[in-house]
Amino acid sequence: MNILLIGSGGREHALAWRLAQSPLCTRLFTAPGNPGTARHGTNRPDLAVTDHAAVAAFCTAESIGLVVVGPEAPLVAGLVDDLKAAGIRVFGPTRDAARLEGSKGFTKDLCAACGIPTAAFARFTELEPALAYVRQQGAPIVVKADGLAAGKGVTVAETLDQAEDALTALFAEPGAEVVVEECLFGEEASFFALCDGTRAISLGTAQDHKRVFDGDRGPNTGGMGAYSPARVVTPEIEARVMAEIIAPTLAGMRARGCPFTGILYAGLMLTADGPKLIEYNTRFGDPEAQVLMPRLASDLVPALLSACEGDLSGVSLEFDAQRAALTVVMAAAGYPGAVVRGSVIRGVDGAEGDGVHVFQAGTRAEGGQLLADGGRVLAVTALGDSVTDAQGRAYAAVARIDWPEGFCRRDIGFRAVAREAGEG
Repeated sequence: MNILLIGSGGREHALAWRLAQSPLCTRLFTAPGNPGTARHGTNRPDLAVTDHAAVAAFCTAESIGLVVVGPEAPLVAGLVDDLKAAGIRVFGPTRDAARLEGSKGFTKDLCAACGIPTAAFARFTELEPALAYVRQQGAPIVVKADGLAAGKGVTVAETLDQAEDALTALFAEPGAEVVVEECLFGEEASFFALCDGTRAISLGTAQDHKRVFDGDRGPNTGGMGAYSPARVVTPEIEARVMAEIIAPTLAGMRARGCPFTGILYAGLMLTADGPKLIEYNTRFGDPEAQVLMPRLASDLVPALLSACEGDLSGVSLEFDAQRAALTVVMAAAGYPGAVVRGSVIRGVDGAEGDGVHVFQAGTRAEGGQLLADGGRVLAVTALGDSVTDAQGRAYAAVARIDWPEGFCRRDIGFRAVAREAGEG
């Protein structure tokens, strides 16, 4: 069948690489795509994904048998709803179901109603009551924009001044809504589940690194690197996550008339009281997809089709149990602030091979050269016999890439590496 993948980031390059390997995939289109996705199919930068009627018309003209939506914005905008209405099979949640990511307040209310373990919270639409609340609660405390913020709308305030500054900045925007919540303590991990509206199966674990600088310092980003699996999520913890977080979420969404089909990406805090939900994303993570896809040993397409048909019974996904994957994000200088575009990147092809993949994100091809064209630009990913091995191989590949204007963290995977050293 012909498949259309929506998106243009490193996540979409990883998905394009995996989808194109399926025997079921005849042709792969990516809209708009990037130079990396072009290696695995046909990019359609001319197809405006915000024009849902145009996307539906393209699907009809090209006999698209499956649409896979990568980023969150088209999901929240209702692309899945409009394609389904046109009779097109599409993988991803509807607009109402995507509120699990599109509105942190919606998710927190669902958690309260369904008994899902999460941080204590309060919601605000005005500055003064929010300021009064944080002064009453004290620091540390977490301040979150209610809507989509590309992974950067969260402030973990260590002081009241930081919390007040974050609230003032958020409420400077008209119509702002904010969630203020208890600061949880423990180790963070990401858990992925493939859902058909009723059932869910595990799609693996990862650990992301949000802060821009080594040692988890600096502002939050969309993610500076990740590794998989996150062995801190033991089989016992995984069972609790499925029973206490994923299952009641699916039941609660069904009860609200918006069953969830797609990827539930649960950001977890592993506290002394057990796993608690920090927040949901409703799609593959970025850069988590870049470590999940290389470890996936099963054909992804049949599983996505089964989810679309509402029946994951009998579906299982196998992962490489022997090897870990680690990805290092190379970003343009200045990220997550303003960046300079157009610098030349050399050596990508030479960095790849032998279990190393360079997934492209903010790039463009021009005049036979690969140019930086965004904040997060490359995700250099390696498989290894351990996280320590994968880390060494990923950074060796980074060293083979000639891009003086780029930078990366040098400690991706440090928790797992330390854990492995302690076990050795």
